[in-house]
Amino acid sequence: MSARGTNPPGWAVIRLAETGSTNDDLLSLARDGAAAGTVLVADHQTAGRGRLDRRWEAPPGANLLASLLFRPVDGAPYRCTWIVALAAREACREVAGTEPDLKWPNDLLVGGRKLAGILAESSHGAVVVGIGVNVGWAPDGATCLDAESPAAQVRPMDLLGTMLPVIDRLMACDPAELARKYRAALATIGMDVRVERAGGEPLVGRAVDVRDDGLLVVATERGEVAVAAGDVVHLRPA
Repeated sequence: MSARGTNPPGWAVIRLAETGSTNDDLLSLARDGAAAGTVLVADHQTAGRGRLDRRWEAPPGANLLASLLFRPVDGAPYRCTWIVALAAREACREVAGTEPDLKWPNDLLVGGRKLAGILAESSHGAVVVGIGVNVGWAPDGATCLDAESPAAQVRPMDLLGTMLPVIDRLMACDPAELARKYRAALATIGMDVRVERAGGEPLVGRAVDVRDDGLLVVATERGEVAVAAGDVVHLRPA
C-alpha cells in the first residue's frame, strides 16, 4: 500500500510475511501471465539474492524487499532498472530527506556506503526488477535510512508507496529524457573506477558516460571501452 493506504491506479501490491525470493515468485507469476504493475513485497526473504547470486539478507520487517513487474515494449529492459533506481532515490529524499547517489549498474549509495541494491531479470516478455532498500537495518560497511535520517522514522511500505507514482511519471518520459535523468543521478560518471568482469581482467580507468543502450563507457590507457556488465568499484569518493 502507499503512504496513504491505497495504491496508484495500475498497481497491484501483494505483501507476504515470508518467502524465498520475491524475484523468483514474481518471475513465476509473469510466466503465468501476471500483469505489468504487479508488485510482491516480503517482510522477510530466506533466499534473497543480489547480483552474481550474492546473498541479500535482513531481519524480518526491517527493510524494503520488493519486486516489480514490467512488460516493456521498447526492447530496452535496462530502462526498467533506471526507472526503479531513480524512483527509489526520489522516494528516499521525500520520506527521509536523504538523497542517494546511483552507482552503475545497480546500487544506491550514501557517502559511498550502500543503501540499496537492484536486481533485474527477464522472462517471457516481462522484466522483474527486485529492490532491497536498507530502511531500519544495514550490514557492516553499508548504511540505512534510520542511520542517515533517524528522525524520519521511515516504514518500508511508506517508501514503496512513495516510489510507485514516481515510477508512473518516469515511465512517461521519452528515452532521451530518462537517460538524462539517469546520468545526472549517476555518481559513477567522472569517477576513477575498477570494473570486475566475469572471466576477464579487471578494467581500470575513468567512467566517462553511460550510452543510451545502458553500457558504461570507461576511458582507459588503451582507449574507451563500453562495458555491458560488471561490478564497479569507485576508486575515489563520490
